Amino acid sequence: MNKQDLISKIKQLDAISQDERAYLINLVNTKKKYGLVWEDKPEDVEEQLRENLPVLKEVKEKAIINKDVTLSGVEVPNHILIEGDNLHALTALTFTHEGKIDVIYIDPPYNTGNKDFKYNDTFVDKEDSYRHSKWLSFMDKRLRIAKRLLSEKGVVFISIDDNECFQLKLLCNEIFGETNCENVFTIKVRHENRILRQDIRYHQTTEYLLAYRKSNEFIPPRRINERDIENDYKFNINTTKLPIKTELIGGYNVEIYDKNSYSIIQTLPGDGDLKSYSIRGSLITQSGSASEFYESNLRAKKEFDGFNTLYKVINMGTRGDGLGYRYIMQPPSKSVKNGTYFQGKPIKSKSDIGIPHPNFFDFVNEFNNVGYEGNIDFKNGKKPLMFLDKVFELANLSIDSVILDFFAGSGTTLHATMKLNAEDGGSRQCILVTNNENNICEEVTYERNKRVINGYTNAKGIKVEGLKNNNLRYFKSEFVPSSKTEKNKRLLTQLSTELLCIKENCYQDLTEKEGFNSLQCSIYTNGGGKHLVVVYHSRQIETVCEQLTNYIKDLETTEKVKLYVFSPEKETLLEDFYDVKDKIDAVPLPEAIYNAYRATFRTLKLDKKPMVIITPTNDADEENNLFDNQDEE
Repeated sequence: MNKQDLISKIKQLDAISQDERAYLINLVNTKKKYGLVWEDKPEDVEEQLRENLPVLKEVKEKAIINKDVTLSGVEVPNHILIEGDNLHALTALTFTHEGKIDVIYIDPPYNTGNKDFKYNDTFVDKEDSYRHSKWLSFMDKRLRIAKRLLSEKGVVFISIDDNECFQLKLLCNEIFGETNCENVFTIKVRHENRILRQDIRYHQTTEYLLAYRKSNEFIPPRRINERDIENDYKFNINTTKLPIKTELIGGYNVEIYDKNSYSIIQTLPGDGDLKSYSIRGSLITQSGSASEFYESNLRAKKEFDGFNTLYKVINMGTRGDGLGYRYIMQPPSKSVKNGTYFQGKPIKSKSDIGIPHPNFFDFVNEFNNVGYEGNIDFKNGKKPLMFLDKVFELANLSIDSVILDFFAGSGTTLHATMKLNAEDGGSRQCILVTNNENNICEEVTYERNKRVINGYTNAKGIKVEGLKNNNLRYFKSEFVPSSKTEKNKRLLTQLSTELLCIKENCYQDLTEKEGFNSLQCSIYTNGGGKHLVVVYHSRQIETVCEQLTNYIKDLETTEKVKLYVFSPEKETLLEDFYDVKDKIDAVPLPEAIYNAYRATFRTLKLDKKPMVIITPTNDADEENNLFDNQDEE
């Protein structure tokens, strides 16, 4: 039946009310031929967004700051912990981080019916007839925003068990696309002896990890054979012994190692020791003037049995500085575990390169030995660090990835991020979001990671050194009325400062030091040449803009100054800063925030709120709201 014909007939029905007619039309418009269908159950926190816009306010006394802003030339990462409902926090992050998150890992409520999932401040039990609908409504909204936050190369990992695994996969197929499902990994979390218990006929020993990419720009680490073999990955040689000997082969010094005394570590795409390479039988050589070394390769194979020995040709000077080393490598007969991505057999083709990740991981010992760390009890619901290490490996993290966990719990994701940074010198940033139910955010999530950064003594009395090359900043959700009155616009601009600090990663306040009034503007820097300037509404705004123009003229920067100004449009803003137009990236406020939130509300399918009657004030309040014209696109 034609949908429009059916809607026309519904409109002509006389025996139903207007609300019933609207409900039936909505059913026709949203009816799916195939897919996951559930009864949408509105949330209280969702209703708050009809009247209010979320902002983030830093709790400065909780900030943990490394005074040395750089480490070996790498800026110390500013990790973020947000206390508040994750729907509100995710909405705020669409302004600061849309398209910027590389990896999302979440461990949401499993909806077991055993007081693990609250909906509108009430636990959902097994007898609730809308149990699954409530959970799907809850997850749908958050995952749709999460998709907006992911970069094109981004990927999301979701831990779940059999209570909602299959519904969740259908939901993710709808949101991310079925073809973007990377895998459903099986995670063993309990011993087999729990399968048959006296009180339960069968007991689950496994959980699941769903992996969905944003687009095909995400490339997992196992698919080396699907890439261009040239100039794709760099490799490092990790030796556990000194060379047996160094000999002259083919006119070049060659370091010779025992078999199984080394591993080949895959690191990052791009330049590296093996900037490009080619395959010659069972040997890999760096390309360039490869024919020049072919004879020495053959001699190496013949004289030293290249199948089990690593040969490193050194001092070639290919870059003119004596550092352009060339390697001749053969994997050992047995593959090793510490990061090796080569199989332990002769390499014959591209498809032989890479050890595929299994679909099953055994973490039963790790899951059964979680407990205390830094004398903080986070035993319930804690994920082992080793498990997060595996997630990060599957995510193919770069050294500067941005990671988000909006069901943060005890904060294992941040701990694992800082641990990985310490291991490889990375500068990855982690953003955590959790509510403060039972004071978990303040007393567990925050305290745990505070001690990880500062150091602590464990339950055995052993001192654990802190991972001090990290900053942690604590934020809370706050709100501004969404009606677009002049008063609210000014308030939103004023309260958006810390959102802008997060967005631009600039936290060092220079305002008063540079002689400006903090009620009129704010000036921030990251300490490395990047600057953020925010201009608020005031009676002296023209004078302030003129003073800032002179200030920016003399400012030494590494990139354009990010300039956010209370202004109706960008053109007007550029006129005020015409003399430094080439040194600024100008954005009018609060319209930039309204635009980001408006797009998010379309994603959430929030209806327009009832018109609010506004009493006129001296501020010339306008009778409109954020939902006006939201259907234009």
